[in-house]
Amino acid sequence: MRYDIDGAMLQTLLPSLAAAEDAMARLDERVLRSVVGEGFAERSHFFDAAGALWVAGELVHVEDLVLHDAHMDSRAPSHELTIAHSVLRARRRIWTGDPPWALGVSGLATLTATLGEGEGKAQEGKSLPVPVDADEESDDEGGPLAAEMAEIDALLARSQKLLDIHTGKTSAGEAVAVAPAIRNEDPLGLLGDDEWDEEQRLAEWRSVQPLADSLPPVLGAAILFEAWERIEPLRRQHWLGGLLVASHLRARGKVASHLFSFYGGLKLVRHERRRARDRATRLQAFLEAMHLGAVAGLKEIDRLSLARTQMELRFRGRRSNSSLPELADFILSRPMVSAAMIARHLRITPRGALNLVNEIGIREITGRGRYRAWGII
Repeated sequence: MRYDIDGAMLQTLLPSLAAAEDAMARLDERVLRSVVGEGFAERSHFFDAAGALWVAGELVHVEDLVLHDAHMDSRAPSHELTIAHSVLRARRRIWTGDPPWALGVSGLATLTATLGEGEGKAQEGKSLPVPVDADEESDDEGGPLAAEMAEIDALLARSQKLLDIHTGKTSAGEAVAVAPAIRNEDPLGLLGDDEWDEEQRLAEWRSVQPLADSLPPVLGAAILFEAWERIEPLRRQHWLGGLLVASHLRARGKVASHLFSFYGGLKLVRHERRRARDRATRLQAFLEAMHLGAVAGLKEIDRLSLARTQMELRFRGRRSNSSLPELADFILSRPMVSAAMIARHLRITPRGALNLVNEIGIREITGRGRYRAWGII
């Protein structure tokens, strides 16, 4: 499948491309110079994770995601909430890494965890042999927990391989070169599809990156996401495509102050346009998603700046060791906060957290007496 852009299609996409380029440049400059830039960057992780599930057809409340991230769930987490938290952790991992890290071989291997049992065996071969009694070995192999212990050993080997790649002890090229072993515990193919070669599909998607790098950053990001949607490299981590698009924009220097919330704008585009048969319509939809996401980000910056100004009026003239400025920064970095979250972050008692909330004057969003929460709406 070809992904190049001809002159006629480029002329069609030019208005949407110019609007997206301008809005994203304005957003990047605002976040870079704003006092609430760090809080905005952290809040965008939560909203983009919820947006990724929204695009996939699942509803996850941002409030539940905040509580789950703080290990303060009000109920048992659902499967969708667990996936949203995986998106949140992946975004934070991409943001803390170097800008081009996520699009490289090592970054993709870490984010997709494409390490098989064969790699674990190769890693085990490098370790020193440990003498084992023959009688004990035969007992372990025929024991009632032999299969479970083998699964645990394979999991530990894969985890160790990931750590070795991340720390540089093993090159990422060697990790990708070794193909994962076929799992014998799924003979009917209920958990996986042998014909769905994720490594080959991921390599096909990576072959589009040189074309994307030769185009303007925003257009290249749209090309990468369109290729991701058509190739579908990962069946269980399809949400990773939007995060890699944001990483591409950051690596190209288009949005350097934060990790762009692509899914936050994509959910504002109609499904018919995102899944249209016409390629030009799909690319226009992706460019429009970047424009809408940037416009929403600008409005969020204005809202956070106004809230910051109002809170500063509350603790102006306070003593130098007051906890109110730190509380204001914490409130700006989360879509929602509770008394327990404030108490843990500031290392104070829950009663002291309630007193600080009353002094800073933030709006209560739950409307109840127990399990209250506050946030900037």
